[in-house]
Amino acid sequence: MNGDRAAVHGAILLAAGASRRLGHAKQLIEFDGEPLLRRAARALLATQPLECVVVLGHDAARMRAALAGLPVREVLAADHEEGLSASLRAGVAALDARCAGALVALTDQPALQVDHLLALCDAWRAQPQCAVASAYADVLGVPALLPRSWFADVACLRGDVGARELLRRRGAVPLAAPALAHDVDTPADRERLRGEESA
Repeated sequence: MNGDRAAVHGAILLAAGASRRLGHAKQLIEFDGEPLLRRAARALLATQPLECVVVLGHDAARMRAALAGLPVREVLAADHEEGLSASLRAGVAALDARCAGALVALTDQPALQVDHLLALCDAWRAQPQCAVASAYADVLGVPALLPRSWFADVACLRGDVGARELLRRRGAVPLAAPALAHDVDTPADRERLRGEESA
């Protein structure tokens, strides 16, 4: 399967969290006139996945409204309050069986660009048995493309841990993306984002 140009990926957008540190849904913060949730979903769709699964949980009705008109499949993580692992498990479990890998992304990285996602996909297709991950702030993190052989490990994750734990343990092909270190977790992050938007 090495270098298999036919390897197809699915996309998983994790959007189930309650954004407790921020105090309101980070997924619905607008950047460049668009909610972060919708912006991330559109970026994933631009990679032409076999399907795009959006994992919802907290305030799911408002999230659905923000996704209106996009060709995504919404999946509810009933146990989303457990943490990030619950959302990742739900997304991987729901993904079409024909997907040889899963491109996993979050909604809170406003610097996310389609070009970087496409580069992750290209690097993975060259070595579809390997994971490919974004490298920033001295870690490997998401967005990342996980091969299907990792899905069983994802199913074993528990608590507030996501793909980063697996990437740390199993390793991945790194793709530099330093801007992705800046996410939106706190009110200070939200204010910084507003400053970037008005600059």
